[in-house]
Amino acid sequence: MRALVIGWASFRHGEATAGDVLSMRRVGKALSTMGLPHDLAWSPVYRPGDVNYEEVDPARYSHVVFVCGPAHGRQVREVHRRFAHCHRIAVGVSVIDPEDDTVTGFDQVFARDRGGVGTPDLSLGVPTDTALVTGVILAPEQREYGDSGRHAAVHASVKEWIAGVDCARVPLDTRLAASDWERCETPDQFTSILSHLDVVVTTRLHGLVLSLQAGVPALAIDPVEGGGKVTAQADALGWPALVPAEEAGNRDVLDSWWRWCSSVQGRAVAALRALPGDDGLVRDMVKALKTRPVR
Repeated sequence: MRALVIGWASFRHGEATAGDVLSMRRVGKALSTMGLPHDLAWSPVYRPGDVNYEEVDPARYSHVVFVCGPAHGRQVREVHRRFAHCHRIAVGVSVIDPEDDTVTGFDQVFARDRGGVGTPDLSLGVPTDTALVTGVILAPEQREYGDSGRHAAVHASVKEWIAGVDCARVPLDTRLAASDWERCETPDQFTSILSHLDVVVTTRLHGLVLSLQAGVPALAIDPVEGGGKVTAQADALGWPALVPAEEAGNRDVLDSWWRWCSSVQGRAVAALRALPGDDGLVRDMVKALKTRPVR
């Protein structure tokens, strides 16, 4: 006897949601507790290198447990075809049409909702690990820097790198809008988000400044070759976690500064930078306004 645990996170053209994966974990743990050998199968897109749903040998399994999501559609029909010899159970699924062959094809169905009647979802109560919550703030193309701007290449490198970092990524934009729900309307709203983050990765000047103002370590990457305003601001603030455009593709450099920003030392240095800023520019402006120009 051996069971294969599958769900929508197992299909190449399916969808891996947090709830799906947690539900599959819960079923896997239950099978381990009862002593039934099993595999959790994943989409090769979602988890390349793990047990690949497309490549498993159906003859190896006596049971199939389909977990979470709707019992509906061609992918579920394919499960019934490929694993026709197995005892097939659906658990924690939504049953839209009880007479559909995707539903009746299972030997047993334990629905989370059917005909408007629900039962608690399998994802509830599944233990999870804590990951660093990381804001990612990338600058738009800044044409004023001309040929020195390396925004496209730098951002491609940063995105590829951060995708491999074990953290909870939160894409953010410093641009404000009054009618776009995906953006903050006021700076107060934006800085409130920053205050709940653990780390920020940014190529924007204000991504750096406002993160430090919130006491949050910022891994700043300057997208301008030779150094632009991000470098100048990091120097002005005495902030060390700065990566020049020329090194944005170096994973070792990014990893090193990531570890520092995530460390106790990085957080302590960021907390010091949260002190009130220097009013030098404002003083210069006020002085100029008080001085009567000579004509």
